[in-house]
Amino acid sequence: MAQQATPVRTVRLGRALGSEPATVNGVALLLPNGEESSARRPSPLAAASVRGLGRRLARAGRDQHLATHVVHYRYRGWNGDEAHLAHDAAWAADEAVRRYGDVPVCLVGLGMGGRAALRAAGHEAVNSVVALAPWLPEEDGTVPAEPVRQLAGRHVLIVHGTNDARTDPELSFRLAARAKKANREVCRFEVHADGHGLNQYRDEVLALTEDFVMGVLFGRGFSRPVQDALASPPPLGLRMPLAAGFGTTLRH
Repeated sequence: MAQQATPVRTVRLGRALGSEPATVNGVALLLPNGEESSARRPSPLAAASVRGLGRRLARAGRDQHLATHVVHYRYRGWNGDEAHLAHDAAWAADEAVRRYGDVPVCLVGLGMGGRAALRAAGHEAVNSVVALAPWLPEEDGTVPAEPVRQLAGRHVLIVHGTNDARTDPELSFRLAARAKKANREVCRFEVHADGHGLNQYRDEVLALTEDFVMGVLFGRGFSRPVQDALASPPPLGLRMPLAAGFGTTLRH
C-alpha cells in the first residue's frame, strides 16, 4: 500500500472580522500567542484569545474602512532559527497587499505573536506594530540580541504587565530602549500588577491598542498619554504607566 504523503502546512488569514469593507484603507493583522518550540498545529484557543481585540478594532475602524484578520500559523512554535511565526507574519502582510493593494498594515501580536510582530516589522507594507506582553529570549550572551533594526520608520507600541511571570517585562523594556535609540516613534506602557494575560486591566489595554492603531493607520489623533509616551525620552516613555480607567474619558 502506497504511503500517504504528509499534508503541507499552510499559513492563512481568517475571515475578516466584522463586515469587510468594499474598499480597504488599512489592515490590522492579529498574531496569536504561540510556544517557544512545537511542531504541533496551533491551538484554536490561541486564535480565539485575540478575536475580541480584533472585533473591537474592526468596529472602531469601520468608517475608515479597516480590514481586520487573525493570522493562523502553520505551527504552534517559534522553533529556533526557523522563526516560523515571524515568517508567517510576513506572509500575512504579503497576503494583505495581494488582497487590498498598497495600504498600511499594523501587526498586533500577543506573547510569542508579539515577538513575531516585532520581527516581521521590516515588511514594506507594515507601518506599525503592537506587541502585547511579548515573549523575548533571555539575554545571556549565548545568542544574538533580538534585532531592532527592522523597527526603523515604524510606530511601535509595547504593553507589558509588571507581574508577568511568563514573559519577563524587563526584556521588553531593554528591547524598546535599543529601538528608541534609532527610532523616536517607540513607546512602552507598563500595566501595574497585571500578569501575562493582561486580564486585570483588559478594558484599558484594549482601549490603548485601539487608540494607537487608529492613529497609526488613519491619522486619528493619539490620546495624550500616547503622545506623551512617544515624546518622552527613555526611560520615561518606555515605562509609561497605563492608568486605571484609560479609555473612558479620552481627550485627543
